[in-house]
Amino acid sequence: MDPYRGRFAPSPTGPLHFGSLVAAVGSYLEAKSRGGAWLLRMEDLDPPREQPGAAERILRTLEACGMGWDGDVMYQSQRSEAYRTALARLEAQGLVYVCGCSRREIADSGLSPDGAHIYPGTCRTGLAPGKTPRATRIRVGDTVIEFEDAVQGKIRQDLAAEAGDFVLLRADGLYAYQLAVVIDDAEQGITDVVRGADLLDSTPRQIYLQRLLGLRTPRYLHLPATVNAAGEKLSKQTRAAPVDERDPVPALAQVMEFLGQAPPAQLRRAPLAEFWRWALAHWDAQRIPRRRSLPAT
Repeated sequence: MDPYRGRFAPSPTGPLHFGSLVAAVGSYLEAKSRGGAWLLRMEDLDPPREQPGAAERILRTLEACGMGWDGDVMYQSQRSEAYRTALARLEAQGLVYVCGCSRREIADSGLSPDGAHIYPGTCRTGLAPGKTPRATRIRVGDTVIEFEDAVQGKIRQDLAAEAGDFVLLRADGLYAYQLAVVIDDAEQGITDVVRGADLLDSTPRQIYLQRLLGLRTPRYLHLPATVNAAGEKLSKQTRAAPVDERDPVPALAQVMEFLGQAPPAQLRRAPLAEFWRWALAHWDAQRIPRRRSLPAT
C-alpha cells in the first residue's frame, strides 16, 4: 500500500465555518492517525463566487486551530494548463463535444441527485443551426459507476440517467470542478479523499473521468454534511458563523461530537495541544454517523 495522502480542499467563498471545519478536522485526523500526509488545495476556480482575502483567512484559521499542512498549498487558479492538457486528451479520444445550450434551455430537464439539471443530450450529435458553441461536455454513454464509501456504504450511479453528459469547460471559459478535482488529486498523489457528503453524488463522475484518463481512483470517505435547523447546508449563503480564531477549541470539540467521537465535556475548555492529543488518540472513523447530513450540534 502507498503511504496515506489525504487533503482538504476549501473554496475561498468566505471564512471557515463549522461545516467546512468538519471536513478539515475529519480529513486531518484520518490522515494523521494513519501516519499520513495532509495536503491543502485552494479550489479557487470560480472568481465570481470568491471573496477577496478569503483564501488567506482560511489558512490563518487552520493555523489558529493547530492544523498544519504538508508541503505547499496548491491553487487551482494556477493549474489551467494541466486542465487544458487533460481536456485535449479526452478530445483526441472523441469523448467530448461542444454544447450550445443555455441554462434556460435545459431548465425543464430532470434533476440529478445533487440538484443539477440532467443534460438531455441536445447537442450530442452536433450543434443545431444557429447555435454557437458554449460549454464542452463529456459523453457518459451507458455507464454505471459503483464504489464503496467508507462511511456511506455502497454507492451506485447510472451516469446517463442520474447525471447526463456533464460540463468540463464552462461557457464562461472556466474549467469545471469535476475535471479540476480529478487532475489535482492525481497531481498531489492523493490516496484517500475525506470530504462532506454534499459531494457524494459528484464522486461517480470523478471516477468516470479517472478511468478515461488512466488515473488512480482514491478511496473515499464522505462525512455527514452539516445542516441548519431548516435543513439547509451550512454556508456563507445560510449565514454560517465563522470559526473563532481566538478560541477555536470549543468548535473543534463540537466537531468531534458531530462526528460521533464522544469527547469528554471538559475537552471544550482544554488547551489546544491537549485537544489534539485527545483527538489523535481517540479518533475512530467507524464511529462516524452513517448519514448524508446532520444538524450542527
